[in-house]
Amino acid sequence: MKTLGYAAHSADSALVPYHFERRDLRSNDVAIEILYSGVCHSDLHTVNGDWGPQPYPLVPGHEIVGVVTSIGSDVTKYNVGDRVAVGCMVDSCMECDQCSHGEEQYCRNGMTPTYGAPDRQTGDITQGGYSKHIVVREEFVLSVPENMDMSKTAPILCAGITTFSPLRTWNVGEGSRVAVIGLGGLGHMAVKLAVAMGAEVTVISRTKKKEAEAVAIGAKKILASTDAEEMKASASSFDLIVDTAPVKHDLNIYTPLLDVDGTLVIVGQIGLMDEPLTIPLVMGRRRVAGSLIGGIKETQEVLDFCAKHDVYPECEMINIDQINTAFERLAQGDLAHRFVIDMASLSAE
Repeated sequence: MKTLGYAAHSADSALVPYHFERRDLRSNDVAIEILYSGVCHSDLHTVNGDWGPQPYPLVPGHEIVGVVTSIGSDVTKYNVGDRVAVGCMVDSCMECDQCSHGEEQYCRNGMTPTYGAPDRQTGDITQGGYSKHIVVREEFVLSVPENMDMSKTAPILCAGITTFSPLRTWNVGEGSRVAVIGLGGLGHMAVKLAVAMGAEVTVISRTKKKEAEAVAIGAKKILASTDAEEMKASASSFDLIVDTAPVKHDLNIYTPLLDVDGTLVIVGQIGLMDEPLTIPLVMGRRRVAGSLIGGIKETQEVLDFCAKHDVYPECEMINIDQINTAFERLAQGDLAHRFVIDMASLSAE
């Protein structure tokens, strides 16, 4: 299938229009016309080569919403015209213990990311959602509930599931005391989801300049990490801290905020400073954990949860030719919303 996308051709080049081929449908494949593609901070890091060499040319995008245009002969879950979505992965071994209980992101043999990775059968490099079409294995396609606004759904496929999964894993519910470090694309979704689950939520940021935004989406307040007295007064205040900060930072600032048996869970790709963590962890039986997106079953669960509770990311709609400007804005600051590309804007290329 011939299609058109926007690709980076090197770590220091802008994204430009790129004509390429999608694979022919296998028997278990679903072909999708992409209507909306979310812009994730990890897209920027990846195309810039921040996380290592990349197989350019590279079409990023792993927050994908669209409609089914054709299906393989063995597909049973989807029909032409269905509203569907694709997230951060498009394949896994489907045989190991992790895949068997719905944790494909931890596949023992390695899951296949939506872009920048070799296809498990052909070795061709996967290309992402900044394009008009995509072909994906049936098991890695999600259903978009009929009542959902598709123009606001795409970021749930990464920012949503990445924050929903630890909230579920650590049993957040009525009465839970949750803090969220950072109010960017991930952080604002963590706040919205935790509030919808019944938690009391505090945002932790360097300053209080985003306090009005935090309160508007359900947070109780912002705690300024640079205010030593306020941080000291907030010791042992939280059951769970969701760390979404995308830059290097010292966890020693935050771990004393955990109550006994509290957990700080890292969901962002960050570099941590080398100061020892042991004293605040040992003295309070605290934990530092990590979490990587979520499995397909859980991703469907967050879509259904957001539809039921009317939870959407804050979205700024852009045309595809604005993507390089959007990347510049992402690099300059941690925006409290997500960019979403209206892929109809690609048709004129």
